[in-house]
Amino acid sequence: MIRLDNFTVKIGDKVILKNIKFTFEPDRVYCLMGPNGSGKSTFAYALAGHPAYQLEEGSKIYFCEEDITDLSPDKRAKKGMFLSFQTPLSLNGVNAFQLLRLSLGEEADPLSLKKEIEAVAKKLHVKKELLSRSLNEGASGGERKKLEMLQAAVIKPKFVILDEIDTGVDIDALKSIGRFLEEFKKGRTIVLITHYSRILRYINPDKVLVIIDGQIKREGGQELVAEIEDKGYQFYR
Repeated sequence: MIRLDNFTVKIGDKVILKNIKFTFEPDRVYCLMGPNGSGKSTFAYALAGHPAYQLEEGSKIYFCEEDITDLSPDKRAKKGMFLSFQTPLSLNGVNAFQLLRLSLGEEADPLSLKKEIEAVAKKLHVKKELLSRSLNEGASGGERKKLEMLQAAVIKPKFVILDEIDTGVDIDALKSIGRFLEEFKKGRTIVLITHYSRILRYINPDKVLVIIDGQIKREGGQELVAEIEDKGYQFYR
């Protein structure tokens, strides 16, 4: 699905990620963990094509074996990449339906789209009133994260990056998101970026990756999460 070759990312003159080589396989859930400042969010934004994150010469990103290294964020999104933001912003004057209709283009039937949005919102326990408001306006942290999941579910991307989808979320919202993800994961690749193990009570990752100082220091199964909680990240240095 996504193959990284010599993936080296910098902001200005500072190198954040260093020579990462890794392949994210189809139909898998990956959990990316690491301490603050280790490069997790840089990893997400660089994959999505954020212009502030510059790739060093020789870095390559392949999506389904196609070189997308030089593609802009919108073109990566059209290929099937989706990034859920760590802190979703509000979008004044545009509600969820309007945003998704614009994203999907003319092929989206308005009535069918509206019904699909309402069905997904029901599964995620998103209040109907939030759908008619400007996106994320007056929404709590948990509601914003659920609205991010709603967008992903309707757009149906192949490769999904969820940057701290569990941060600022209460236990009820976490259960809704986790259980929804367990169903949503089928047929796509998901990368969960998190500090904590609590969301992993509801969705089982196929592989856990530990990123320290801009490099993947350890790979393993879910048992690696217990090791992290027991020994801390300093152990991997």
